[in-house]
Amino acid sequence: MKRASIKDIAKIAGVSVATVSYVLNKKEGSRISEATKEKILNVAETINYTPNKIAKSLKTNKSKLIGLIVADISNDFYSNIARSIEDEAMKFGYTLLIGSSDETPEKFKKLTDLFSEQQVDGMIIAPVVDSDEAVLKLIKEEYPVVTIDRYLKNVNIPGVMINNSEISESICDTLINKGFEEIIYVGYDTKLPHLLDRQEGFDKRIAASEIPAKNIMIDLNNITEDVYKGLEESIDLSKKTAIYFSSNKLGIAGLTYLVKNNIKVPKDVSVIAFDETEAYHLFPTEVSFVQQPLTEMAIEAIKLLDAQINNYTPDGKKITFPAKLINKNSVK
Repeated sequence: MKRASIKDIAKIAGVSVATVSYVLNKKEGSRISEATKEKILNVAETINYTPNKIAKSLKTNKSKLIGLIVADISNDFYSNIARSIEDEAMKFGYTLLIGSSDETPEKFKKLTDLFSEQQVDGMIIAPVVDSDEAVLKLIKEEYPVVTIDRYLKNVNIPGVMINNSEISESICDTLINKGFEEIIYVGYDTKLPHLLDRQEGFDKRIAASEIPAKNIMIDLNNITEDVYKGLEESIDLSKKTAIYFSSNKLGIAGLTYLVKNNIKVPKDVSVIAFDETEAYHLFPTEVSFVQQPLTEMAIEAIKLLDAQINNYTPDGKKITFPAKLINKNSVK
């Protein structure tokens, strides 16, 4: 069957193609009567003009589309939470558009602009470093926005996250209580607040103890090389040592280094890593990891966004979920 076109709408409605285009694309400045607009929209619906949602959205001022911007869709954490968000969005009648910023503010801004052009009703975002300006622009335009996993210190918008500082404190206490002689923290050299919270939680508990600790700070763009070099310089096999990797990417790079150098887990060193990932199952020992409540976070993010879409309020409601340590065999 031939797809209905703008020309078909114009013919049935008895108007010009330009008039139909003006109405369907919500162009300002035209002197088209409300009756003509209504007639065009009704024809578009009747002949099932594709996408049929256009006519309906123009009537309701809602597209039933939402945008999701993650840092890296190839990361298990973001691919899993994207799936949970998509499932939850469908329950509210929304279709999800997904983009990956690759941790760059330029691509992040391009995605916010693109989603705005697509007339999404709102966005769920994992902001990157230096993305404040792009987010503030959305707020100025009263665009419904909710953060997921991350937040911006100087931008007040609703968001969903975990208790990063507290879970790091708990992990540090766990390792201290197990009598390790040295604890190594592997984190990112970054300005992202949620990652700084993880580091600060660890540093706080270490400072209150008498356990020697080392911090290995990794460049986001040079993970494998920096992790290998940092561990090579830091691990002392003569001491009872534990390593805390503050992300799954760091954990995978670190575990790969240990395997390549025949350093046994947990015989030679103990390991805890952030976030569950299928890659952990590829290593000889089950890895203890920090589990984030992805489904619960996704449900709350959609609820917050839907509330903003239906009744925009410039508040910064933050919902923090507790993460938990899943103990496996990598800590002795």
